[in-house]
Amino acid sequence: MIGSMAKWTFLTNHAHVLMCVSQNSNVLLRDVAIQVGITERAAQRIVTELEEAGYLEREREGRRNSYRLNKSMPLRHPLDTDFRVGELLGFFARERAD
Repeated sequence: MIGSMAKWTFLTNHAHVLMCVSQNSNVLLRDVAIQVGITERAAQRIVTELEEAGYLEREREGRRNSYRLNKSMPLRHPLDTDFRVGELLGFFARERAD
């Protein structure tokens, strides 16, 4: 039973990438990929999509990137548009702190 639970999750890889970036604005995409369980190329694609949609900004600092989240952006699914990214991230940050 436990093996079958790992085949799907409630949150998308996009949400997981946002969670990683919210925890560390200087995180390496290699580390994001490992934490989320995707390839580094997939992490790069997701970051690019999130950046193009306005959910995060990427700034080059020397040889590394720094990320800034736009927490006021709405969630994208029609059922979720009344909620903001910051609310979702805040919920998970609270849960980890408890």
